[in-house]
Amino acid sequence: MTLELAPDPQPDPLLAEALARTQREVDACFDRLLPVPGDARDQLYLAMRYAAIGGGKRLRPLLVAAVAALFGVDRSVAVRVGCAIEAIHVYSLIHDDLPCMDDDALRHGKPTLHIEYDEATAVLAGDALHALAFDILADQTLIGDPGIRIELVRTLAMASGAGGMAGGQMMDMVAETTSFDLPTVTRLQQLKTGALLSAAVEMGAILGRFSPDGRTHLRGYARDIGLAFQIIDDLLDTEGDQHVAGKTLRKDEVAGKQTFVSLLGPDRARAQAHMLVDQAIGYLASHGKEADLLRAIARYIVARDR
Repeated sequence: MTLELAPDPQPDPLLAEALARTQREVDACFDRLLPVPGDARDQLYLAMRYAAIGGGKRLRPLLVAAVAALFGVDRSVAVRVGCAIEAIHVYSLIHDDLPCMDDDALRHGKPTLHIEYDEATAVLAGDALHALAFDILADQTLIGDPGIRIELVRTLAMASGAGGMAGGQMMDMVAETTSFDLPTVTRLQQLKTGALLSAAVEMGAILGRFSPDGRTHLRGYARDIGLAFQIIDDLLDTEGDQHVAGKTLRKDEVAGKQTFVSLLGPDRARAQAHMLVDQAIGYLASHGKEADLLRAIARYIVARDR
């Protein structure tokens, strides 16, 4: 029997406002960061803008801003740091969509970058967005304290590389020819999807100068929403609506990959996602109403339809 995915309920007003505001701010930030130079590089800049502006949930910048707000960090600084993580996320999607990787033709409801432009431009746009992320974080006009800048750079680098997102993508490619058990699939997704979500939470705390020893509960929150996010993605890939999702679905099943849904079944997978969200919210017990947005983000993870 096919489990019907419930449509997104009316979003929490606090979350709806925060999402809309963050989406506007991130788009405006990329617009400022990526002016078309009017020379032979124009196609590269236009491609970067095509991928970075006007698409996606902006969940990672929202997490940076929400955590940073707990510690009174200037919002403009938090949003710009969030744009660094989003630049990494967008580059990863550009490269994931290439024919040599997942070979996708649709992303955020429009043609993928290599379809709209060409493969070489897509590779360069991804490379340039990767570089842009660290240029943002290294800018001393954003954050004067070099120690904070170094910690931000290292956190994002570790989440992006072989010990994080790129390593998870490699495992995902191997999964097409190898059967993975549940612990291995969990590890794969903790790297491929969870690493950047965790980095967003961590970097918000770094901006707030919150001691590493005091971040344990925030790390637990980030870990659990990251796994819940991927479980819902697996459910949507199996049973969602491609027109609503704005991307190609059923890919994992066609590729023969093991997922949370194939290993647990849809009912147990959804129950696990809800348990993880409840657990994530529990990690915020030491915070009051100032953490309500983080709680709303966790609930949104399992309620979304895309």
